[in-house]
Amino acid sequence: MSAYRRPLARVARVLIPGTAALVVALSGATPATAVANGDPVQEGHYRFAVKLTMTHIPRPDGTFYNSGCSGALIAPQWIITAGHCFHDVNRHPVSGPVPYDTVATIGKADDASPGGHLVNVVEDYQSPYNDIAIGKLATPVFDVFPIAIRFLAPPTAGEVLRIAGWGAQSSVDPHPSTHLYTGEVSVSTVDTTQVGVVGHAPHPDTSACLYDSGAPYFSERIPGFPLLVSIESGGPDCPHSQAEDTSRADVAARWIATTIFQHRGAAVARPTRNKV
Repeated sequence: MSAYRRPLARVARVLIPGTAALVVALSGATPATAVANGDPVQEGHYRFAVKLTMTHIPRPDGTFYNSGCSGALIAPQWIITAGHCFHDVNRHPVSGPVPYDTVATIGKADDASPGGHLVNVVEDYQSPYNDIAIGKLATPVFDVFPIAIRFLAPPTAGEVLRIAGWGAQSSVDPHPSTHLYTGEVSVSTVDTTQVGVVGHAPHPDTSACLYDSGAPYFSERIPGFPLLVSIESGGPDCPHSQAEDTSRADVAARWIATTIFQHRGAAVARPTRNKV
């Protein structure tokens, strides 16, 4: 049973007045080369990868806990992640002001590295199609190039993609990673809203793990220009060689552009919670 985890064609840049640019790529299918049994990412690579740290998340019994997800920068003031990363006390996905304090780490591969950005996520919006949400940052990030969404070409069975995430290395005593990890997967199934993927490299059981929810899967046919294909949703305990569930980014691309346009005004910072 699945569990939440947490030839070159034209490229079009859709400019959104009054806000950041949402980059939407129009291309053919492409092969590619944190994550259980993956490789550590060198500093300066995949800087669009986002670590989300959530704190003081409420439970129905009145207690609280901390958690995390992964994601990707898709415009200077917007990130993409799994829809289930933002939920109410009963774990129902919600849109609007973020339901608990959420901080995005952007632009570096290790928590201890200098530079990068720590930015509050202040709003989130749920895709009507699949387990995807986009989040608005309190302030834009201009020195990290956003990842483009592969818009016209759907994923295909056998295609090789790369994942970059901040998840655990194992389902045994899991905790968010302090370093970004990456690996390759192969597309096993494709339906109207989802993509199934299995481990490809560096090991057959290279797989997403807890806290990788929302991690980007992307193709790399064009060196230095990755294209977002899908978002991590859920799968078996890790590491594993079974299929992982991911949400297609292309089916939500027009909704993403429209939502960013509708909410292009200045972000309103979420009030700071009193500490007790």
